[in-house]
Parts: sequence; C-alpha cells; structure tokens
Amino acid sequence: MPKDGGIGAATTRREDVRFLTGTGTYTDDIQTNAECAAVFARSTVANGVIKSINTTAAAGMPGVLAIFTGEDFAEVGGNPAGWLINSRDGEPMKEPKRPVLAHGKVRHVGDAYAAVIAETAAQARDAVEAIEIDIEELPAVVNMKDALAGDNYVHDEIGTNQCFDWGWIEDNRAATDEAIKNAHHVTTLELVNNRLVPNAMEPRCSIGHYHPGTGDYTLHTTSQNPHLTRLLISAFVMGIPENKLTVIAPDVGGGFGSKIYHYGEEALVLAAAKKLGRTVKWTADRTEAFLTDAHGRDHVTKIELALDKDGNFLAFRTETHANVGAYLSNFSTATPTFLHGTLMAGNYTVPNVYVNVKAVFTNTAPVDAYRGAGRPEATYSLERVIDMAAREIGRDPTDLRRQNFIKPDQYPYASAAGLEYDSGNYDALMDKMEEVADKAGFEARRKESEAKGMLRGFGVNAYIEACGIAPSNLVGILGSRVGLYDAATVRVNATGNLSVMVGAHSHGQGHETVFPQVVAEMLGIDPASIDIVHGDTSKIPFGMGTYGSRSLAVCGSAVVRATEKIINKAKKIAAHMLEAAEGDIDFTDGEFSVAGTDKKVSFGEVALKAYIPHNFPLEDIEPGLEETAFYDPANFTYPSGAYCCEVEVDPETGKVRVDRMTAVDDFGNVINPMVVTGQVHGGLGQGIGQALLENTTYDENGQLLSASYMDYTMPRADDLPNYIVDHSQGNACTHNPLGVKGCGEAGAIGSPPTVVNAVIDALQSGGNNVTHIDMPVSPHRVWAAMNNAE
Repeated sequence: MPKDGGIGAATTRREDVRFLTGTGTYTDDIQTNAECAAVFARSTVANGVIKSINTTAAAGMPGVLAIFTGEDFAEVGGNPAGWLINSRDGEPMKEPKRPVLAHGKVRHVGDAYAAVIAETAAQARDAVEAIEIDIEELPAVVNMKDALAGDNYVHDEIGTNQCFDWGWIEDNRAATDEAIKNAHHVTTLELVNNRLVPNAMEPRCSIGHYHPGTGDYTLHTTSQNPHLTRLLISAFVMGIPENKLTVIAPDVGGGFGSKIYHYGEEALVLAAAKKLGRTVKWTADRTEAFLTDAHGRDHVTKIELALDKDGNFLAFRTETHANVGAYLSNFSTATPTFLHGTLMAGNYTVPNVYVNVKAVFTNTAPVDAYRGAGRPEATYSLERVIDMAAREIGRDPTDLRRQNFIKPDQYPYASAAGLEYDSGNYDALMDKMEEVADKAGFEARRKESEAKGMLRGFGVNAYIEACGIAPSNLVGILGSRVGLYDAATVRVNATGNLSVMVGAHSHGQGHETVFPQVVAEMLGIDPASIDIVHGDTSKIPFGMGTYGSRSLAVCGSAVVRATEKIINKAKKIAAHMLEAAEGDIDFTDGEFSVAGTDKKVSFGEVALKAYIPHNFPLEDIEPGLEETAFYDPANFTYPSGAYCCEVEVDPETGKVRVDRMTAVDDFGNVINPMVVTGQVHGGLGQGIGQALLENTTYDENGQLLSASYMDYTMPRADDLPNYIVDHSQGNACTHNPLGVKGCGEAGAIGSPPTVVNAVIDALQSGGNNVTHIDMPVSPHRVWAAMNNAE
C-alpha cells in the first residue's frame, strides 16, 4: 500500500482548490499600474499584397498612444521552426520568415498587419477599425494538392509551396516496395486526419513590461514553455539579451499544444512597452483564437498494408500530405515527421516500414502540435487500415492484431520505423480490455439495439506512442535546434519545508500534487510541506516545458536526481551531528540513523542544522541544503494501450451515439491513479470530439467557415459516455528512475480510430457495404455513406 500522500496514492489535486473557488491567477487577471491595451488589425483576406497602410485617422482617435505596422519590425528576426527537416534528396526544408506583423503580404485570414496601443481596449478596437489598408487580393491556396500543382505561392521568395519532401527510413524504401509488390494481400486506404482548433478554455494573453532604469523586460504570457519563449525572443526575434528578459506563465487554462509556441503578439507587447514606457496588455477574444492559434492535425494519407497468406504483416507504406499552414510554427516540422513517421510500425512485428511526408504551405492558419502531436495521426492510419484488412481477409480484427503483436520476450524491440521499445505486453492489455469491456456480452447488446431499430458496432484499437521526447543527442541528429532535457532545484528551508523549482509548466497536469508525492516518498515527509514553483524563468532552472507527456518522465526524473543529491548531502550533515562515519548513516522514513544503534536525527533537524553550521567542518560540508539536477533521457518512453468502443447508429438519420468506451493503458509505474484517470478522461473527450464532431473548414477563398462555436462543434457532456479506464497493466519504463511512461495524450491517441472502427462495424452489421468514412463521422456523412449519396 502507498504511504499517505506518497507514490501510488490517489490524492486529490491540491491546485484544484484555487481553480474551483475562482482564486487562480491567469494572465488576464494581472493588473498593473499605467497599463494600456493592444488590439491587432487582422487581414480579412487569405492572400494578398499590402499596397499601403494609412494609420493617420486611427492615430488621432481618443486614447490612442501608438500604432505599429510590419514596417516597424522589418529588420528584426523571424520566429523559427524548432526542427530542421531535410528532404529525401538532402535539400534542407524551405523556411520563410515568420514576421511579428505581416510585412509586404498577408498570408491567411487573421494574419496581423498592425497593432494599436490605446488607453483602453475599447479605444484600441475603435482605432483598428479606422486603419485604412489597401490589399491587392490574390487567389488563395487552400487545398494541399492544388498548392503543389500550381505556381501561386504562399511565399513568393521560396518559389514553391512545398516545405519538404521527407522519407523515413530511406534505407527501408526498396524492401518495403518489394514486400508490397509480392504480398499475398494488400489493403489500401486513403484517409484524412481532420484539422482541429485546440480551443483551450483560456484564450491567449500577453503583458509586456519594460524597466528603463535597468533595461529589463518582463513578459507575462499564457505559455506551456516559458523558457523556450524567452530563448526564441532573445536569440531570434528581438535580440533582447536573455538575462534581461523574464518570462512568467502563471496559471494557464489549458493548452493542448497550442501554447507551446512563441507567437508574434508576445514580441509586440514587449516592443510597445519599451517605446511607451507603459505596461501593455493584449487579450485574445475567441474569434482571434479560432483564426490565429496554431491548429492541429490536417493530414491527408494513403496507407498500404501488405500481408502474407497467413495474415502476418509484411509492410506498411504511407504517403502523407501535411498542411503546415501559412507559416512554420515551432514544432510544425517535427509533428508530421519524427513524431509521426517513427510510430508507423505501431505495436507490431512488421519488418518493413516506409513513410513519405510532403509538408505544404497554404493560406490557412499555421498548424502545429496538438494533443498527441503526430502520434494520433500515425495510430489512426495504422489502426484503420488494419481493421479494413481484417474485414477484407475475413479475420476478426482483434485476433489479427494479436497475431502480429510484439511479444513480451522480444524486448527491447527495435521497430522497423527506427525506435527501440523498452517494455510492454500488448496481449495482456487486449485481454484486460476484453474483460473489463465485457466483450462476451456484446452480441446480446447488439440484439437489444436491433430491437430498437439501431445498429450497434464494436471497434477496437491498439496503440503505442513515444513520449518524453528525447534524448538530446538523438533529436539533435534528427534536426532539433534545442536540447530536450529538463531540470529541477530542490531547496530545503531551515524549518524543514521545501520549495521545488521545476522547468516543466503545469496547465492541467497536476504537477503541484504529483511532484510533491515523489519528493515526499523519497524524504519520508508530508507532501503538504512541499511547494512547487514553476512558470517563472527568474526563479526556475532552464527547462524545456510541458508537452509530449514528458513532465514526470523527464522533469520528474530531474526532481528525483536533485532529491538524491539532497539526501546525500544531508547524510554528511547527519553523520556530523551523530558523530559517525557517513558510510554508517542510514536514511529511512524521514530519519537518519547510525547503523546498528538507536542514535538518530530527523530530516527536519538536519535541515535546521544545515543553516546553523556553527561547528561544521567547512572543508567537507558547505552550509545550506539546496541542489539542482538536469536530466536528459536515454530514450523515449512508450505508453501503449488497448481501447474499445461500442456505438449505436440510427440508420434513419446517421446519428452516432457512443454508448461505451473502454481504455486500458500501460503507463508504467503510476504515481497518482486519480490524476492519471483524469488525464485519460480528458483525452478521450478530445478524441471522440475529433472522431464525431470537430472539423475546421476553409472555403476556396481561404475564409474560415468554422470560426465560432456556432459552426465548430465541440463535444458536450451528453456526447460522451461514462468511461471505463484501467491502468493496472503497467510495465515499468526501464530507463528513468521512476519507471513512468506518460499519460497525458493517450486518450486522444487511442480513441479516434476506435470510434470510427465501431461505426464501420455497426454499418456492416446492418448490411451496408461501407468500408470507410472520414472524420468527423457526422450524421450527414454516415447517412450519405449508407445511401450512396454525396
């Protein structure tokens, strides 16, 4: 049994108290003296040349303090992509500049070309309306295949709309082609991973402050990754000395990837603050969020699965067009390549895998990592084509997967897509899923649905993901421009309570609860005595932020290493206090003792002594008790799972209702089961939303048709079932000190193919020869597929 509040305890999240009582502090809650407001003028056309901008009338309006245009930032750097991807021919990717404000040309609806700073936001909005802009509108490039076929370029200076043409692994290409050519059976599927808007509860907000006496800048912003934001602004965008810029991310109301990146609004408020000597705040409204937050997914894929006569997998081959939108966002080049292509072997012993990805610029909002970031796209492609293959060759979809699973005695397993999986048991996950989902009772439930005139379907899925993105030496070879370690500082105060400063940012993950559980377990103290500090670059060690289910596996490991250093130093102090040799000191349950005796001192006594070193042998022991550790992982972690879904389909309307959803996951060691369950629940809701409801739609002119909740369908409570979540089948990660694997994205990865597989099963059980429906599987699409209508 876990200790009270220690590792394994399902303690409630301590941070939820302030969130549920309305006492959290979000960026927009911060009020400062001499504050003024920024509002952006944004393009209403998707593609056009800026002929002129006249700000004279706007500048004379009440309350207006300054107006900025792209001309003011023409000489500053651009926001770069975080990964440099080479094409198959060795040519580096095309990387056009992403300006702070559009200069010379606008490239998507919502592209900011000017900013008004005024005493109030209302005055700034009025002035924005008075700005006169002359744009020569050009035809928009929206469809990816059209973008590659024509000569209408999003960025004229690069002379193409193709960012790169990437192959993985090129050495596998010939063997994969040969395996498919000679296979007994090949299943081919063309599918779409639909574009999504992240829609975090809190829209983006940034506050810039400049202190003229010291030359220091402070940026409060809604960020998952404050150190990366500081680095990009300092090194690439504005040239501010890094030691003169502090970035603070307070409470953040959700991110799901969309707040990892640096956005131009952050640089603008800093520049405006310096010019005006005033604090400048910008808060997005929901329309701006739809238009300008980095979107997710948007892949069009052709995937082929080759099988021998016995149903053994021989090869997967994919060709994907990945939309990166009008500009490269920070992780936009990594998401469709190394976070996607390297997972295209799935959980299977397939010997041949080849992945081709063409990244395409279009006149749409930038696309970047969204919960799962490449892993949902890979899993969806794999698990849909496997289901289709099973039906084509007359096999049970679950049995076909089992036949091709990697087995427990094969670990560590080098996949054909270039990763080395360290642990897992996919058969056990599938067994547990069938048990807790009551697969044996499905046929009876199907008959009950048929009696009501409904079609019932059962869909399954097996996924694996790579989390804790790392190690730095590997990602550096693959094109990452930053290291992917993390860091922690553990500070023991004289009275025995602790402050733990972490590089990872918490915006829903429960860090303030889970990190103390780890430290409390190691030190044998009350978790309530441990405070977690994050989000302020002036207080925390340099860390790489929160995304990719890396917080506990990477930053948590740094916390473990720093705590180990604390224990080692505390042993020296305890040995001095107990007049014993350091090697004779044991540490258990918060007490230091001399082996073989009853002499002991508590952790609190040692902490106090560390700060009152009246008789320390200073050549051996420094005063104080504070340690920092950086942790660079040896490998990714590899969570996996088996999911199933039962749906009812109304054949009269095409309406799909998710009746049951079961998620059985291997997350390695689980620190807090309640937090893990909550993370899976959230991901399942987003995955079901993608499968059935959400879709970002542009018309041929690049106008966003789904720019509000009136037109973009988010899942509501009555769209979601009660979930069955099980994480009892954990196989510890073998290469981090906690044995954890990451859980934050699993639900969003495992659920979309599971839902679609269930819908197809329901339709086929009703005699409909429907083999595939693209997401979102809306009532119209289902009805049209059943009735052979468009």
